[in-house]
This record gives sequence, C-alpha cells and structure tokens, in this order.
Amino acid sequence: MIKPAIVVIAYDRADSLKRLLGSLDGAFYPKDCGVDLIISIDKGNNGDVIRESESFDWKYGEKRIIKHETNLGLKAHVLECGDHVHEYGSLIMLEDDLMVSGDFYNYVSAALEFTRDDEKVGGISLYDHLLNVHVREPFYALDDGYDNYYLQFASSWGQAYTEKMWSGFRSWLKVMDGKDISGINMPENVSGWSEKSWLKYNIRYLIDKDMYFLYPRVSHTTNFYEAGEHSKEQLSDLQVPLQYGRKEGYRFSRIEGSRAVYDAFFENISLTKTVNWLNCAENEDCIIDLYGSKKIDNTRNEKRALSSQSLGYSVIKSFGRVLRPIEANIISEISGKDFFLYDLERTGTPPKTERVKKYLYNYRTIRVNEMIQIIKYRFKKR
Repeated sequence: MIKPAIVVIAYDRADSLKRLLGSLDGAFYPKDCGVDLIISIDKGNNGDVIRESESFDWKYGEKRIIKHETNLGLKAHVLECGDHVHEYGSLIMLEDDLMVSGDFYNYVSAALEFTRDDEKVGGISLYDHLLNVHVREPFYALDDGYDNYYLQFASSWGQAYTEKMWSGFRSWLKVMDGKDISGINMPENVSGWSEKSWLKYNIRYLIDKDMYFLYPRVSHTTNFYEAGEHSKEQLSDLQVPLQYGRKEGYRFSRIEGSRAVYDAFFENISLTKTVNWLNCAENEDCIIDLYGSKKIDNTRNEKRALSSQSLGYSVIKSFGRVLRPIEANIISEISGKDFFLYDLERTGTPPKTERVKKYLYNYRTIRVNEMIQIIKYRFKKR
C-alpha cells in the first residue's frame, strides 16, 4: 500500500489552517502506518499561523514545520512543497483554505496504487468539480459505474502525486516555464492566467503529454475560497459535497475503458469512441464542444463539430438540452435544437439558439428577484 506524506501549504490564514488541521486530525488512517505531516509556511506577517502549527498535536506520525526565511510567493511555494515527494515517494498537497473528508487518505492511497504504472495519469485529484470553470456552468461527470472519472485539468484544490508523476511535470517545466503556453487545445482563460500560477503549466503539461488527472466521483476536499493572495473575498461557489463515512474499497476505471474522459475544456471526448453513430472511432475527427467554449473554424483539421454554438456550417443533426449531464442528450439522441452536429466541410445558415432555455436548464433554482439581488451584490463588491 502506498503511504503518501501530507504537505500543507500555509501563508497568512491562521483560522483557515486551524480548520484544515482539524479535519486532518478527524480523518481515518491505516493503523500504525506512520503518516508524516509537513506544514510549510511562506514568509510573511504570520505569527498566528506559526503558533497554530506549533500547537497542533499530530498523533499519526512525524510533524514537521518549515518556516521559509524569504517570501517565495504561491507558485514557487507550491513547487517547493511538491519537491518533497523525493523524500517520501508520494505525497498529498493541501492549501490551507481546504477541508478534507474523513476517508481522504484511504481514497488517495488506493488511487495512487491503482495508477502507479499508468503512463497516462499525471496526478490524483481529491476535489470533484461540479462547475465548469471556463463557462461557469454546472458540470456533472457521466456516471459509468466507477468511482472516478478522468479530466485533462490538473487539480490545485487537493492533489496527490507519486515521485514519477511529479518528476515528469518538473522536467517539462524546466524547459517551458515562462514560455507562451497558449494553443488550440488550451483554454484561453487558463493560458492567460498570471505568471504567479503554477497550475496553468501543470494543465498545459497534461495536454502536451496527452495525460489526465484521476478525479473522484464524490469529493474528498472542499474549497472555502477565502480571501488571500489570489482572492479578494470569500466565495461559496466552489464548495462541493464531501464524502462522509468510510469506503471499504474503491473501484477505479482505466482511461481506455472509461466513458467519462474529459479534455481541458470539460468536454467528454470519450463520446467519439462510445457513440457509434458519430463515426469517430477511427479518425477521432469530431470536435466535442457542448459547452460552446472552443474556437471552431476552417483552420482546424477536424471534419465535424458537435457544439452548442450557432455556426455557419451545414447541420447534420440536432439535439435537445433535457438530460443531465449534457452529453446524455447526445448518447440518448434527445430531439431538439440546442446542440448541433456540424459538417465543417460545408457552409450553412447558423441555426437559432435559445439562450433563456439554457439559463433555465443550468440555474433552475434562481428567481428573477434573486438574480437582481445577485447583480446588485456583485456590483457593490467591485
């Protein structure tokens, strides 16, 4: 069994750190496994953080506090924390505004063991995305009977690596750090993140190497997104349900046999192999763009596009937006005019789309007066 060390990334949020450490203390761990805990504190005006770290009683293994003498900044700090994998062989990284589930360690150990020899897996996420961060719409991974799905989007809200996984990324980063990482397969909003972001490079690495993160069906971390180095106020939109209770065994899929494999845009690219009538099994020449966030034009090599965008190409077939997750509408061939299968080799009249219907599908609990209050609140916070 793989026994990863736990590395907590801390800076100046003492209350957040206390909450995270409390959740770690209350989690389940294998008997006599000796789980080591590192609390890495970046230099700052953070005496309360140091005191909280020193007073915390870690009874599951060795506790080690690292107090950096200079301010590294978040990117360098995370990379330094990840490099501790060379001491332990595997590790879990947690930023201080997270909370873990009681079974997080069991899940991570099982996932790392399952993927240790899989060249297509670049890391393990503890967090389960319920929001497509590019378009800020709900995201649900297709349930294919397993406890996981795959996403070509590295995690920063609770992540784990073996030494091999982390070393591959670090070797790539030595060459690519500071370079332009934009491209047709890279979401523009991600490549546009500041140079303070280490995550955008980890995402680009996955794309370049055709690798994925293994994600859980039920989250083992949740994100409080509290005010800090990269956020001005606390938000709740990244909060997700945690798994409560222990699981006797996790059933993981391999990428090759999974029906829930998503690219960096949160698009289910396994549709091209599992939906036979798309006829993409051999050439994979169909762009999957159900969220409508990809750039689709005649400079691409693909011959077809399955998209929610209104485009000037000939429509082969259209589908409705009724089932959840959204790709279920394609699998079950739900009739309607919300998603369109385009022939990119033939021009056509852009079809009409109903934006209001899409909003009602995505945000089914919001009323008009509530929306007005949200807009007022956001305007005041600017």
